[in-house]
Amino acid sequence: MPPKAKFTREEIVSAGLEIVKADGIEALTARALGARLGSSPRPIFTVFENMEEVLGEVRMSAKRLYASYVDRGLSEEIAFKGVGTQYILFAIREPKLFGLLFMEEQENVPSISGVLPLIEENYDRIVRSVQDSYGLDIEAARKLYRHLWIYTHGIATLCATRMCSFTAEEIGSMMSEVFKGLLNGIEEEKND
Repeated sequence: MPPKAKFTREEIVSAGLEIVKADGIEALTARALGARLGSSPRPIFTVFENMEEVLGEVRMSAKRLYASYVDRGLSEEIAFKGVGTQYILFAIREPKLFGLLFMEEQENVPSISGVLPLIEENYDRIVRSVQDSYGLDIEAARKLYRHLWIYTHGIATLCATRMCSFTAEEIGSMMSEVFKGLLNGIEEEKND
């Protein structure tokens, strides 16, 4: 009979997420996880097969946390701007998780048009919000999202790596200026 689990999956994943939030994914080891739970690493492996499985669950937990930020952004009056603002807030509040989800080197380097669907599980929802809010066809919505994401990702990365900081007003103003310019450009292309 296998030993009774000392911790639940949820407790282990929660402890793993706290380690990653504080010190990054590299710090998530069996020994660190056991110490965080107040035990040896052994009880972890009565619930999980190996550390790769733990890492996968912690990554999924980080994605769920990020998705809650996207949900908040999509519920704002200007949904697309809300998503961008929430993306930056996630980078500011959870820099290690932001790095885990959005700054890891890709095994196969995607094209710029392929990177968002690869790293952003909420991609289709966000594109639909752009289409619905601005009456754009799908290609124009994807183009607008891609360009604004590059800009937003830059701000988020600067914040997550503590290169510089921005006020909420500065972020809102910069994003609005770039968005208006991009939208005007797309509308001009449509009319040509």
